[in-house]
Amino acid sequence: MGAAMRRIHVGNALSAFGLGFTVPFLYVYVAQVRGLGSMTAGIVLAVFAVAALVVLPFAGRAIVRRGPRPVLLAALVTAAFGAMSLGLANSATTVLLSAAALGAGQAVMQPALATMIVDCSSAETRSRAFATQFFLQNLGLGIGGLIGGHIVDTSRASSFTLLFAIEAAMFLLLVMIMSTVRMPHAPKVVGAPQAKGGSWKQLLGNRAMVQLSVLGFVLFFACYGQFESGLSAYGVEAAGISTSALGTAMAANTAMIVVAQFAVLKFVERRKRSRVIAAVGLIWAVAWLTAGYAGLGHGSQTMATAAFVSTYALFGLGEAMLSPTVAPLVADLAPTGMAGQYNSAFALVKQLALAVGPAVGGPMAASLHGPYIVTFLLFSLGITFLAVRLGRQLTPVQNQPSLARSRVVAQGGTPTEPVPVSTGS
Repeated sequence: MGAAMRRIHVGNALSAFGLGFTVPFLYVYVAQVRGLGSMTAGIVLAVFAVAALVVLPFAGRAIVRRGPRPVLLAALVTAAFGAMSLGLANSATTVLLSAAALGAGQAVMQPALATMIVDCSSAETRSRAFATQFFLQNLGLGIGGLIGGHIVDTSRASSFTLLFAIEAAMFLLLVMIMSTVRMPHAPKVVGAPQAKGGSWKQLLGNRAMVQLSVLGFVLFFACYGQFESGLSAYGVEAAGISTSALGTAMAANTAMIVVAQFAVLKFVERRKRSRVIAAVGLIWAVAWLTAGYAGLGHGSQTMATAAFVSTYALFGLGEAMLSPTVAPLVADLAPTGMAGQYNSAFALVKQLALAVGPAVGGPMAASLHGPYIVTFLLFSLGITFLAVRLGRQLTPVQNQPSLARSRVVAQGGTPTEPVPVSTGS
């Protein structure tokens, strides 16, 4: 791992640590501490999604034209301003404007950092780089939330102001770290089609990328979009899960990711990406069946709680398998110089899924317990179907990058020699 990649990973960890300080407590802060009510708090959470949807279509082109680092620095400054303003805001207008700035900055960070990882890695190291990113993000979020929970006091607004100040400081520290990163030139890949203006029309003409985007929407809708809304509501209403057990389930999800991430990496790297994603769909189908038993199985409360915690752990296992698979595949599908555009497009798909997921899953989980489980069980099986279909659109090396290394060895070369691969669809 080069110096640039180490700094990028430190940046990922710091940004996640800062977000972990505030995200779990945002609703309580707006609704109770500032006394603005649940309606305003709900709108603030929606503003985060709206801000992301507004800026992401422009972020990709900016990354292509200016490079990922300047775009990242601008996003970090914007997020720092939004975080500090949110900690000081005491009216609905200032809270909403601050949330918009923070949400926009956070949204642009994702594709900018992902593009920096792409530019600082090779096809052989990319899966491990993205796995490390995901590992550090979850670790940072978990530690940030744990420490933040011991700092906040709903009777003292100043304790929340301190949290947002720490978050802003993390973003500004990240500005200084990222300013020292020396970015290599974007790797040139033999046979890759050149970008023509970075247009969305060209991206939509890439059938493999379009299919991956559809698959990505289903992935985020059926899993991440349910974590803090539908699935938790189902656990409380159908399975009688206590708030402490819900916290244990969240911790089990994070623990599974932290423990399993590098354990599954070698397994994932040697398999076809489409088959790995298909396997995740089956694992998540088992997770939804386990959740169904927790709420509809008429077992003891202890068994229901154990099943519900296991559901979150199974989702974590699937996430650990996806992190070194999906993001590197997005990068490998991008033509030369277009990684920023493709990363931004995929981030946009993710935000759409995260906006729609809670809106659909929340009300259904609270009142229609059986249909909720069946619906998302079918979505998980749909992931498997879409993954198998996507595999037919990928070249052998796109689907299994380890083939490039094995071909070099078969030809009498060394594994460190550059291997020409095609990244077009």
